[in-house]
Amino acid sequence: MGGSARNPGVLRGDQASDQSAYQRLGRRMLDISGDRGVLKDVIREGAGELVTPDASVLVKYSGYLEHMDKPFDSNCFRKTPRLMKLGEDITLWGMELGLLSMRRGELARFLFKPTYAYGTMGCPPLIPPNTTVLFEIELLDFLDSAESDKFCALSAEQQDEFPLQKVLKVAATEREFGNYLFRQNRFYDAKVRYKRALLLLHRRSAPPREQHLVSAAKLLVLLNLSLTYLKLERPTTALRYGEQALIIDQKNAKALFRCGQACLLMTEYQKARDFLVRAQKEQPFNHDINNELKKLASSYKDYTDKEKEMCHRMFAPDDNASTVGET
Repeated sequence: MGGSARNPGVLRGDQASDQSAYQRLGRRMLDISGDRGVLKDVIREGAGELVTPDASVLVKYSGYLEHMDKPFDSNCFRKTPRLMKLGEDITLWGMELGLLSMRRGELARFLFKPTYAYGTMGCPPLIPPNTTVLFEIELLDFLDSAESDKFCALSAEQQDEFPLQKVLKVAATEREFGNYLFRQNRFYDAKVRYKRALLLLHRRSAPPREQHLVSAAKLLVLLNLSLTYLKLERPTTALRYGEQALIIDQKNAKALFRCGQACLLMTEYQKARDFLVRAQKEQPFNHDINNELKKLASSYKDYTDKEKEMCHRMFAPDDNASTVGET
């Protein structure tokens, strides 16, 4: 992440000073706790809103002890960081405060005094007592689950009292949660989130001038549900959601492709071909669509070959029977 924090030589630069490397670094950092217990230095600015208190965050982080190049704690080696909820999954008070000061895409360096980190006892044998630690944190994304959970708990009548933009925002949050769970291969949990989003959008009536906003949001969720049910090996349900997406946009290549995939899994080869050819018409150079058509052709050939072999066995003359008859 940031190079200078990992290089103790940079932090030790002024050998004549009686202050420690972290103390010298802290002099040029922003105090965000009010008592200089949590100090911050922005390496890369983020964008959008600040993290909300009840959010679930997706972060990369590395923690360093003074005079050490290698982190004592890091999740940067994981392919997909785990989604963590503020107030539940994060144990360092300093990290909580630091995250609340960040925006999406931001990369920052923090110094946490013992009170905001591992306390007077430390965490033996790794963290000595009364230790100030440095963390570099990159905020990849965050989702405000508290707002969504509270809204979904309301009755339909209560939800109708809120403006449409509120409903769209909550549905988008539910979908984003589903997307994260999907990337974690937690398809069943992702399906639950997608269905919550779809229910919100189905229950909400919108004036004609805003109906296109609801339809656009529904389309995205229906496509997600269709793909998720394919992953769950439930092609019939995947087809149903794909066809609902086509009601909104009959030329949507993703919906046509999902329906084709579902029909192929159901061995409904003619329907699969119809959907896939329509998808190819919309996106002629899409490799996934073209490869699925090749897969369909191969599957259909295997199917017809087996049919021919079965028919041949059924109607082929029985040599033993003819021999008995002749005798």
